[in-house]
Amino acid sequence: MLRSLRSELLKFTTTRAWWVLALILFVWVGFTAGGIAALGGVLVDESQGMIGQDAIPPLVYSVVTATGYVFPLLFGALASTTEFRHQTLTPTFLATPRRGTVLVGKVGAGLVGGVVFGLVGLAATVGVGALVLGIVGVDTALDASETWALIARALLAMALWAVIGVGLGVLMPNQVAVIVSVLAFTQFLEPLLRVAASFWEWTAAVGRFLPGAATDALVGSSIYSLASAGGVSDALEWWQGGLVLAGYAVLFLVAGALTTWRRDVT
Repeated sequence: MLRSLRSELLKFTTTRAWWVLALILFVWVGFTAGGIAALGGVLVDESQGMIGQDAIPPLVYSVVTATGYVFPLLFGALASTTEFRHQTLTPTFLATPRRGTVLVGKVGAGLVGGVVFGLVGLAATVGVGALVLGIVGVDTALDASETWALIARALLAMALWAVIGVGLGVLMPNQVAVIVSVLAFTQFLEPLLRVAASFWEWTAAVGRFLPGAATDALVGSSIYSLASAGGVSDALEWWQGGLVLAGYAVLFLVAGALTTWRRDVT
């Protein structure tokens, strides 16, 4: 098992995909966090006390998951589909005939990769976000235990999204198809579904189990929560959101292990 994990980690670190995605993640979430922090400072000043300073830092720091979870998701998916695309899965299975062991190794490596992406994203959101908050005169709240709890939960969420990506890549081995599906769902379909679901009680009750909504519940804050602030359904508890994300990961992994992963590889 340890040899399989080391092998999968070596595959990740000897390709350019992981650091290219990590670099884009850093720039994207850092820019977004800085923009939200600057806007938050303006809103606090213009609201005449209606918006408290304590409401802004959680929104800024949670940008890493609200807009950045697609990066560990893509990372995990590419880690699986690349083996199918370049046919390196054949020597992998020859070296480790037990396919379950290979899959567990990929999951373990995906968790490590997700933590790395989480640390990169948090370095951007907390570093840039706190800097801009200080410039505009908003308390960074970095001395509060609630802030660090949010940061820890965001790191967990990023790790879970990488595992979801691994499972999705196993279930959908076509690399182009999985990239298109991931981008279409995360960037267009789910945001629309979440906004639409917030208008009725029964749809809101279902919508909170969407993966993005579960992520927001786990982390405890998100810019997307502003769009559904008028919703009539309470969000999941943070631990419930974590269980929902873990459930998606298990679902994709089991479905892939029982179907695509058992097929002959040439």
